[in-house]
Formats: sequence, C-alpha cells, structure tokens
Amino acid sequence: MSTTPVENDLSTFIGLFGAERRPDPYPDYRRWRERAAVAVLPGGMVAVSGLAEATQVLRDSAFGHPDPEFLAPEDRRPDEPVDERGRVVRSFLGLNPPDHTRLRRLVSKAFTPRTVERLTPRIEELAATMVGRIAEAGEADLMAELAAPLPVEVISELLGVPLDDRERFAAWSHAMARALDPDFLLAPEVREPAVRARQEFVAYFRELAAVRRRDPGEDLLSTLVTAADDGDRLSEGELLVTLTLLLTAGHETTTNLIGNGVLALLRHPDGVGALGPGGELAEGAVEEVLRYDSPVQLTMRTALRDTVVGDVAVAEGGQAIVLIGAANRDPAVSADPDVFDPSREPGRHLAFGQGIHFCLGAPLARLEGRVVFRELARRVPQLRLAGEPRWNPTTTLRGLAALPVTR
Repeated sequence: MSTTPVENDLSTFIGLFGAERRPDPYPDYRRWRERAAVAVLPGGMVAVSGLAEATQVLRDSAFGHPDPEFLAPEDRRPDEPVDERGRVVRSFLGLNPPDHTRLRRLVSKAFTPRTVERLTPRIEELAATMVGRIAEAGEADLMAELAAPLPVEVISELLGVPLDDRERFAAWSHAMARALDPDFLLAPEVREPAVRARQEFVAYFRELAAVRRRDPGEDLLSTLVTAADDGDRLSEGELLVTLTLLLTAGHETTTNLIGNGVLALLRHPDGVGALGPGGELAEGAVEEVLRYDSPVQLTMRTALRDTVVGDVAVAEGGQAIVLIGAANRDPAVSADPDVFDPSREPGRHLAFGQGIHFCLGAPLARLEGRVVFRELARRVPQLRLAGEPRWNPTTTLRGLAALPVTR
C-alpha cells in the first residue's frame, strides 16, 4: 500500500460517492487505498483510506475541529443555539479539549453502562414482537418493520419521549441525518428540510426539558437536565445540541447497523442461519458488520498544527477526510477483507471512531444489534431476500431505505 503523495482532482474523489456506486462502493475504495493510503486533494485536503493512517488522524491531538464561529444577533437562527459570547454551541463531538472534555464528562454521567444494561429486557421484548410480526406476515420490508422502528423506540424510551410523539421524532432524525454529508457532497434540496427539522426538534425539546426540570423522571433527559460536575451543568444550548447528537447517532446509525447487517447475512450462503440456531454468533456478527459495511462511512478532521500523515505533510488548517469504509477493509488488518464472515474473530475497525471522540453510544448500538440478530436467527433462520434492496441517498451515514424479505 502506498503512502507516497499523489495529487488527485476533486471530481475524481467525489466520483467515489456517486449514486451508481452506492450499492457497493468498496471496489473503488480498494483501488483508491491501493493507489495511496493518504491521497492529496486540492485545497489542502487529504483523503485517508489506510487503517493505520486513519487511526492516526482520529487519535492524534494534531487533528481536531476548527473553533466554533461567532454569530452576530441578526445571523442567529432558532435551531442554532449560541453561548453568552455569541459562539455557536456544538455537541462534544465537534469540540476539542478542554471544551470536549467538560461536555463529554457531563453527558457520560447520564449514559452509564448500567443505564444501557437496564434496557436489555425492553430491547429483547421489542425485537421479539417486531421479528414475530415479520415471521407471521411471511413478507415484509425489514427496514420499515424492524431496523428503523426498534432504535426509535429505544432512544425515545431512553430520553423519555411520549409515545405519541415518536413518529415525528423519527422523521426529524431522518431529515437531519441527510444533512450530515460534507458540503461538497450535500445536495441543496436536503438543506431546507434539515434546517426545518432541527428547528422543530429544538423547540420540542426546549419545552420538554422545561417540563423535566420542574418534574424530573427516571429518563435520560431528566438525568441530562440535572447532571452536574462540581457545580457545572449543561447550558440550555449544550443540552439541545447534545440531544440532537443522541437522536441522530442513537437512531440512524443503529438502524443502519441492523439493515446493513441483515443484508450481509442474507447474501451469505447460510443466510441468517450462519449465526447458529440460537444466534450464538450474534455478538461477533455485530463486529463483523461494523467492519464490513460500517453505518458511518467517513468523518473529517482539521489539522490544528503542521503535521504528517503517512508520508504526506498536512499544513495547519488542512482537512483530512477519513474514509472509514475503506480503512475498515484494509488487508493489513483483516485477511480476505471483502468477505463477510460472521464467525471471524473480531478485529480492529473504526466504525465507532477512535480516541477522545470514540462513540459514547457504542454499547447501546452493539446491544441492539446483538439482540436483533439473535432473535432473527432463532425465529426466522430461513429468511431470504424478496427483491432488490434500496439505499438511502447519503454518504456519511450508509444505510438502506428498503430491504424486502420473505420466509
């Protein structure tokens, strides 16, 4: 694998993410990675596709995020909270230390392993009900009947969202997720719905947070409202952007983990039955899905100082585009990386990131995937494809819009 600087035009790079490649972008990822694990792009950007190099970018303090911008009063929108100095409030995912450290520490107090573990019986109940409906119907769109509604139910119950509001909760999440692509990949027609969804989401949770402050319950929102560390608490803006992050990360990515995983299983010679009659390989299969067809395909970092990745110099302010989907199939780490093998010994992957920004919700996503895969193996081991799957028109988050299945 080469790390020798190779100049590439931006249009060739953008072509990696065209609609015609969406069903299977990995052959092009492989060719790109084999040509240069760190490829030089115009405008001070680099595309990082080797696993070692991608891991470096995600872990190295030389990379991070640009400082939040200041907004004049006339430029502020209802969906974009600002702090007392007029800086845009970001979730901890888009901050550097010490701001990142402070916010993540506060949020982690409400997102403990015990919080996740107590959800297990409810997730098992939901999965059994939804898989049972698919088994009874004989034919179904697995995305509509299982992969999408289960994570919505879980994150809604975790946050304490009233049952009647969960349908629009899911609609907001989907609209906001579509706008997560980098600007050079973002279609103009998705911006307005995303902004509108964010405005409605922020207004909704402002009101619900006020209710929880007056009358806290046992849900995650109540815990976030009251979470404190030596007297420090989340401001209203910080609370709202944290909730936005939890919504999109807790719903969309887990939906994609389930959908991408079931599709990979159905294309395996033994289908869902490859997990064993009791779903014994479900836990390892989750890790294999995360490596083989990651729900998050790319992320970006900014060089905070002059640095080097591989053999490529990156100047301060330069951007590194980390191709997670390509790095996860690096043959330097996994033998036969283009083969989906649910019995594979779990290895390294970047689906949840690395370093200080490692996904806080990884235990919950893994739990949901494991429960769903196990339930499918037990109840419908003969499940098979009933037509062509349809992919969502997004790149950063890779997932299916429809997955027709039959018994």
